[in-house]
Amino acid sequence: MKYLLVLLSVGLFSFVAPPKKKVLFNGKDLTGWKIFGTEKWYAENGELVCESGPDKGYGYLATEKTYKNFELTLQFKQGANGNSGVFIRSNIAEGTTKIAGWQIEVAEPNHDTGGIYESYGRGWLIQIPDEKENILQFGEWNTLKIRAEGGRVQTFLNGKAMVDFTDEKIGAGNGSIALQIHDGGGIKVRWKKLVIREL
Repeated sequence: MKYLLVLLSVGLFSFVAPPKKKVLFNGKDLTGWKIFGTEKWYAENGELVCESGPDKGYGYLATEKTYKNFELTLQFKQGANGNSGVFIRSNIAEGTTKIAGWQIEVAEPNHDTGGIYESYGRGWLIQIPDEKENILQFGEWNTLKIRAEGGRVQTFLNGKAMVDFTDEKIGAGNGSIALQIHDGGGIKVRWKKLVIREL
C-alpha cells in the first residue's frame, strides 16, 4: 500500500479525464456558426430553425470550428418537407453553397434518414435498410447520433443503429459540421440539443 502511494505521489500513474461534451447551439443566437447561402437560419424558443428563403436554393449553417473525430447528438423535427442533413468533415468555398464532405441524411419518410451521401462525388455511399424506414417519426422530435472516428462512421436514429460504414476517403477528411437545407423551397426543420464530444 505504501509503495502504491509513493508511485501516485511521483506521478507514475496518471488518469486522463474523458473528453468533455460541448453544446454547439446556445439556444439564443448563431454564435459559433456561419451561414452559407440565402436560406433562413435563426433561433426561436430555444430551437435552431432553418427554412427555405425566396431563392429556394441550397443553404448551410456550418460550425466555425472543425471537428475530426467526435460523437455528435442532436434532435430534429421536420415540417411538411423535411429534406435536410448533417454534414461531417465538410468544407464550403466562400461565397458559394458547393460543399465537400459527407452528409448524414435527414429526409422525409422512406428517403434514408441516417444514410451517408457524398455530394459532388460518389453520391450514396450507404443507404439504410428498408426495414428501418419506420424508425423516423416524421413531424415529431427525433434523436440522431453520429459517431465518426477515423474512417468509420456510425449513425443511430432514436436509439436504433442505422448504418456502420468505413471508408478511406472519409478517414482522410477534416472540416466543419454543417446543417443543410435542400433546394426546392417549402422546407422547414427545427433542431435542438446539439452536443458534441470529441474523441
